[in-house]
Amino acid sequence: MGQSSHYFIALPVANELKEKFLNWQVQLQDELSYKIWPHKADLHITLKFLGAVDQDRLEKLRVSLRSIEHPKFTVSVGSIGTFGKHDKPRVLWAGVENNNLLEELYKKVELVATSMGFNKENRPYRPHITLAKKWSGSHEHAENLKAIKENYEAERFHINIEEFVLYQIFPSKSPKYEKVETFYLRG
Repeated sequence: MGQSSHYFIALPVANELKEKFLNWQVQLQDELSYKIWPHKADLHITLKFLGAVDQDRLEKLRVSLRSIEHPKFTVSVGSIGTFGKHDKPRVLWAGVENNNLLEELYKKVELVATSMGFNKENRPYRPHITLAKKWSGSHEHAENLKAIKENYEAERFHINIEEFVLYQIFPSKSPKYEKVETFYLRG
């Protein structure tokens, strides 16, 4: 058992909203071919992917994350987009509108992580909820996707953010992610 587990820090999504995303996944599954459609219990908004972490470092990280002070806030969701080439998009996501409070929380988490030697993220923060990954589609599916991104009238709604969570990844399980610790935002 010398292998370290992999971890990430993310914003959880409330159960009633997971149902909405599940509906989106079901609608999109008919028209798009992705190999992986995450379990609804695993839907989240990533703040920081940590990779492999040993227990000693994990404990220190948890202590530092507990010291983050940040107000509760709300984010708006309601677009569909992709990462990767337009004809082979590796990730399908629901877009989360970035706002000052989300950006600030992201920076606080990033600062804690990098101060402990985790890799700095050099790309701009693009908050999203992964709905599918591992594209296996044809050209026809790519055309479907283009139409969906232009015309998909995703219902806009708000997610109340009251906490962030340290998750552990269990690749062979479903759902794959388990909460290790929850860090509550204040006021």
